[in-house]
Amino acid sequence: MKINKIVITGGPCGGKSTAMSWIQNAFTQLGYTVLFVPETATELISGGVAPWTCGSNGDYQKCQMKLQIEKEKVFEAAAKSMPAEKVLIVCDRGALDNKAYMNDEEFQAALEFIKTDEVRLRDHYDAIFHLVTAAKGAEEFYTTENNTARTETLEEAAALDDKIISAWTGHPHLRVIDNDTDFEGKMMALIDEISTFLGEPEPFEIERKFLIEYPDLNWLENIPNCKKIEIIQTYLKADENEEVRIRQRGQNGNYIYYKTTKRKVTDVKRIEVEERLSAEEYLTLLMEADTTKHQIRKNRYCLTWEGQYFEIDVYPFWDDQAIMEIELNDENEEIVFPDQIKVIKEVTDDAAYKNAALAEMEW
Repeated sequence: MKINKIVITGGPCGGKSTAMSWIQNAFTQLGYTVLFVPETATELISGGVAPWTCGSNGDYQKCQMKLQIEKEKVFEAAAKSMPAEKVLIVCDRGALDNKAYMNDEEFQAALEFIKTDEVRLRDHYDAIFHLVTAAKGAEEFYTTENNTARTETLEEAAALDDKIISAWTGHPHLRVIDNDTDFEGKMMALIDEISTFLGEPEPFEIERKFLIEYPDLNWLENIPNCKKIEIIQTYLKADENEEVRIRQRGQNGNYIYYKTTKRKVTDVKRIEVEERLSAEEYLTLLMEADTTKHQIRKNRYCLTWEGQYFEIDVYPFWDDQAIMEIELNDENEEIVFPDQIKVIKEVTDDAAYKNAALAEMEW
C-alpha cells in the first residue's frame, strides 16, 4: 500500500477549489483512492473562530495549526485502514501556510504549541503544489465573492502569494503553477505536475544541471524566496545500472531522512523512486555504505524564481564554483536564470559533475 500526502496551496483566488475536482477525476481514473482534507481556515472562520475573534492573531494561528495537524492524522489513520493499493491524501492548504500570516515570534510560539519544528512541519508532506493567485497575471478574474473567508485586495493577494511561496521554499518537491495559460491550461499543468511526482505512468525525473560561478551567499540568505538546507548524502552498494543513496536533510539540528534509487533512461531523464526513512532506518542503512565513495556534505539553497524552483549546491571543497539544478516537466522547457547567477556551462550529461563522481574525488 502506498500513501502519498500532498498540499494544494497558493495565493487567494488561485483555483484551489476547482483543482480539487480535477484531481478527483484524474487520479480516481488512475486507480487512486483520493481523500481531501478541507481547508482549515475556512472551516474555523465560517464557524466564528478567526484572528479578530480570538485573543490575538497568535492565539488563532495556534488553534488553526493544531486542528490542521489533527485532521491530517485522522485522514492518515483512515487511509491505512482502507483496502486500497494507492491512496492520495490531498490537503487544501498545509500547516506551513500559516507562516505567511504570522510574524517570526508568533510562528515560533505556534511551533512550540504543536511541539514540532519548521523542518518536520514542512517536510512531513510528500509534495507541495502552489497555484499562483489570479492577482498575478490574471487580474481580471480575481474575486472575493466565492469565499467568505477571503478579504484581500489585488495588491494584498499578490503579496500574500509571495509569502506563501516563501514559507514552502526549502521543501524537496515544491512546484509553482502560474497564470501563463488560460485557466484550463493551469489545471492541466497541475495534473501533469502531480502525475510526474507520483510516477504516473512511470516515475521519470527530467533534470538539467549547470556549473555556475560561486554564488553570492549573502544575497541568497537574505531574500525571502530562498532557504538554506544542510544535506549529508551517503551512497550505498548497488547494482551497476542503479544508484542508491540515503540522505539526511534539514537545518538547525532538525532533519528528515530519505532513500533514493535512480536508474538512467536518457542523459536528462531517469526513473527515480524515493522513500521516507525513520532515523533508525537511516542509521541501519549507513552500515551498507559504499566505502569506495566519500560522504557528500553540502549546503543546498532552494530558490523560487519566476515560477521555477532551483537548487544550488555549495560544496566545502569548492570556493569558485557551485552546481545549480532544476527539475522540468519537458526537456525543452525554457529556463529563466536570476541575473545574480552566472552560468559557466551546462553539465547535465557530464558525469564528472554528478554527486556520485564527486564522492569519488580526492579532496
